[in-house]
Amino acid sequence: MSSVSGPDASSLRPRVLALWRRVFDLSWPVMAEQVLRTLMRTTDLIVAGFFSPAAVAAVGLADIYGRLPLWFGLGVGDGAIALSSQDTGSGSVANRDEAVSQALLLGVLAGIPFALFGLVGSFWAIEVLGADAETVRWGGLYLAIILLTAPAFHVTMIAARSIQGTGDTRTPMYINAAANAFNIVLTVALAFGLGPFPELSVVGIAIATAIGDTLAAITFIAVIYSSWSDLTLVWPSRLVIMKQLLVISAPRIAEGVTELIAEFPFNAILLMFGTEVNAAYHIGRRVYQQLSSPLSRGYGTAANIIAGQSLGRGNPDEAYFNGLAAAGLAVLTVGGLGVGIFATADWVVLVFTRDADTIPYAVDFARAYAISTFLIALYIVLAGSLRGGSETRPPFVAKLTGAVFFLLGITYVFGVHLEYGVVAAYVAIVADWVWRNLVVGVVYARKGWLERGTRMMHERGSLTEDED
Repeated sequence: MSSVSGPDASSLRPRVLALWRRVFDLSWPVMAEQVLRTLMRTTDLIVAGFFSPAAVAAVGLADIYGRLPLWFGLGVGDGAIALSSQDTGSGSVANRDEAVSQALLLGVLAGIPFALFGLVGSFWAIEVLGADAETVRWGGLYLAIILLTAPAFHVTMIAARSIQGTGDTRTPMYINAAANAFNIVLTVALAFGLGPFPELSVVGIAIATAIGDTLAAITFIAVIYSSWSDLTLVWPSRLVIMKQLLVISAPRIAEGVTELIAEFPFNAILLMFGTEVNAAYHIGRRVYQQLSSPLSRGYGTAANIIAGQSLGRGNPDEAYFNGLAAAGLAVLTVGGLGVGIFATADWVVLVFTRDADTIPYAVDFARAYAISTFLIALYIVLAGSLRGGSETRPPFVAKLTGAVFFLLGITYVFGVHLEYGVVAAYVAIVADWVWRNLVVGVVYARKGWLERGTRMMHERGSLTEDED
């Protein structure tokens, strides 16, 4: 047995290390981009905290609805990155350009209803969650402004992921980093009335976000039109590609809708425990999103790209191995960061609030997410690999069942009915991610996602029998 395992182990190590270098090369620009994106959102909460706990709750509650266009953009973007990476691997440039062009057009059209909802329903949307009058006023204004630029936000999300699918993760980083840095500066200036700018408080935060998203979208379209990008915009003509985009995107969008729907009752339950508890949840979640989420997302994007390109080259075994190796790297690095977040939570939350009633709850929420960091990283990478194989259904099932039976079920039954209070919410957060990993892990191990990706490439003519 030793004679067999020795050579295998010696050949496995350089292969894993080489793959880790490839994953890091692809993921670090995404991480840097996400750090600034989450820093922008973090800045929103920090700035809101200077006004009142109601302002923090308003931004947090409005962000629930703001994540709906985010998830739509991610959903269509996942379809774009899957087809872009697969067709890059197979060399089917025409199919790739068609998929990207169709995805961008779909994003623009789908953003219009969100903009209309922002104009007519934003105040109702905050009020229906049971928020107080001040929170409704601030949250309604904030939500209306950010939803107006939903079409531009979709373009930004979809264009970035389309370019990433070609293996270029740096160009999206440059564009989004510049836009997000500008957004952060403008947020502070408009909220506090610095220099020549008027003091607009929460409204200023929203205006800065809207301007930043619009500028990013314009820049992405300009880059795709230029020689900087390998992509070319074409007039959409192939229905099979649109069908595949929708098939891949729909479960991902449904995944986001599930999160949105789950956030409503979850936030409503937390509001039953008090506005401070609800504000603490958004702060604790933001700590995770700022410090460790960018790493997980970076690794997930890299896993998506390398899985898709491996399948495009007709090598499903390589795609399977690469996903596992990327997951190992993510668990080691992000999990280690989670330990640091847990240990320093008492100090980190002070960045967001000095309210004595909010701080203890915020620390506990931050620690609940810190415990979950390695679980979240593992899930995001495995799900990213599945999406590289055009398989987006299992993450949706995992999120739906996890939200219903764990996040909401545990919080309500133990927190409200059995009167354990907010402690149940901390447990529910961790249990939700445990369950999601079980669902996605089983699907990954069965390898059906590799067959699905290969079959869909055959359907659109990106992979011939000789290449399979």
